[in-house]
Amino acid sequence: MGDDQEQRVDALVFDWGGVMTVSVLEFVGQWLHTEAIDRDNYGRVMREWMGRTAAPDNPVARLETGELTVAGFERLLAAELITTGGDPVVEQGLLKRMFGSATPDPAMVGLVRKARAAGLHTALLSNSWGEGYPADLLVELFDTVVISGRIGMRKPDEAIYRHTVDQIGLPAERSVFFDDMPVNVEAAKAVGMHAFRHTDAESTRAALSSLGVNL
Repeated sequence: MGDDQEQRVDALVFDWGGVMTVSVLEFVGQWLHTEAIDRDNYGRVMREWMGRTAAPDNPVARLETGELTVAGFERLLAAELITTGGDPVVEQGLLKRMFGSATPDPAMVGLVRKARAAGLHTALLSNSWGEGYPADLLVELFDTVVISGRIGMRKPDEAIYRHTVDQIGLPAERSVFFDDMPVNVEAAKAVGMHAFRHTDAESTRAALSSLGVNL
């Protein structure tokens, strides 16, 4: 597995949306286009709710920890959004439509499948916007599954990383984490995990190789 250097990790931890799926820009962009959502307005709302200066009790945080229901979040988000044609945004089913094009990335599925077959411990660590995960695929790919809404913790809170490491049963420094959001990568490093920002399967494979894991 580590042909040129000692293998430094035994557990591989992955985010879902934007890592195990096609990019967030791709699937959210498709939804924005299909429903003619005003992109500037959507961007403003997401910055207010997800930016580094977002209030601790913002709707995204409450959704991801399970405090706010999907229906409740959809109601709040639809009220903030506008369309380019002036039509109201339908709140019912909003998240399902938003994530409708968030299909698994075949290259990443193949990478994780190969890692698990090689004996590495594979884990999912995801902030949930509802429960739209493909259950059969999660069972096939991951030894450990940590989904924020199920446990009342979310990234980038350090507690969820410590919980994940505990579930894996290995020291933090024997784990590597991949996420598409820098703030989540930084938090993983803060608890002692190796961590990288994911952009595509090839760069993630290269990062693993730097840790002695060649897939």
